[in-house]
Amino acid sequence: MSKLMKAVDERTRLAGANRLEVLLFSLGKDKKTDRSEVYGINVFKVREVMRVPDITHAPDVPTAVEGMVSLRGAMIPVINLAKFCDVETETPPEILIITEYNRFTQAVLVHSVESILRLEWTQVKVPPPMMANRMGGLITAVTELTDDRIVMILDVEKVLADTGDFGNDPSLFEGIEALNTAATVLFADDSVVARKQIETTFDRAGIKHVSAKNGKEAWLQLDELAKRAKRNNKPVSEYVAAVLTDVEMPEMDGYVLTKKIKNDPRFEGVPVVMHSSLSAEANKSIGHAVGADHYVPKFDPQELTDALRPIIEKWESERATQEQDISAA
Repeated sequence: MSKLMKAVDERTRLAGANRLEVLLFSLGKDKKTDRSEVYGINVFKVREVMRVPDITHAPDVPTAVEGMVSLRGAMIPVINLAKFCDVETETPPEILIITEYNRFTQAVLVHSVESILRLEWTQVKVPPPMMANRMGGLITAVTELTDDRIVMILDVEKVLADTGDFGNDPSLFEGIEALNTAATVLFADDSVVARKQIETTFDRAGIKHVSAKNGKEAWLQLDELAKRAKRNNKPVSEYVAAVLTDVEMPEMDGYVLTKKIKNDPRFEGVPVVMHSSLSAEANKSIGHAVGADHYVPKFDPQELTDALRPIIEKWESERATQEQDISAA
């Protein structure tokens, strides 16, 4: 266990290099399939790994929520991942993984942890559409081990959304001022929960939007927009006023996407806003180091809107100036 935690503590040096470390774990042998599948979670989001302590069980909670534990004075909800994933096992879970997502801390019960796997994001693939649709977005990425086993990387944000009000509270969107702009923002996020919240936020704010499920898909869309702008002899900003990107995404992460945008003269002047549940100062520093104009924590629609407002206002002002110049000519 200490070796695992040492690796967790060293994780930050991988950021910005399109690389990640994934904590591999098992939910136990499923009685329905007689198999023990391998799952993964990005080590960036793992705060602690420990043996299961005493869990205080509470009434009137979702089936997969076991209760809560006290960790250094903080009360943390505990989610049984096997129950959530409908895995029926004969042996109880033995390990508690403490995860941290932005301002949220929670624990997940697993059967066992295996190792930490270091990967290039290019080795992490989007799951087949049939699997992604059937699991409702729970599996956000997959990768293959050298022994031919397939690792399914879970979207813990989806787990939290389905076991509580995480990201779904309607009050989160109250008070969002409508910008009603003609500007279009392209956003990239591999989490179905995050994409849904971003779309709701943009719809409330009156911001046109185009979505992508990962950095690679976003880059391909941006490349097509740049080509269209060139054919029509217009600035790229006519088609994309800003880019909003998650950090952790299969095939191409947000750090690499940001560097590609900032190093391509076609996108000069197009702001990039990083939108991540990795809200530590170290992650923000890395984001700014690769060229991000802003770094906004996830699951705060008001803060996201506030970060985009000056960008949109600047875009509107520049567009008005361009139209005046054209009229004067």
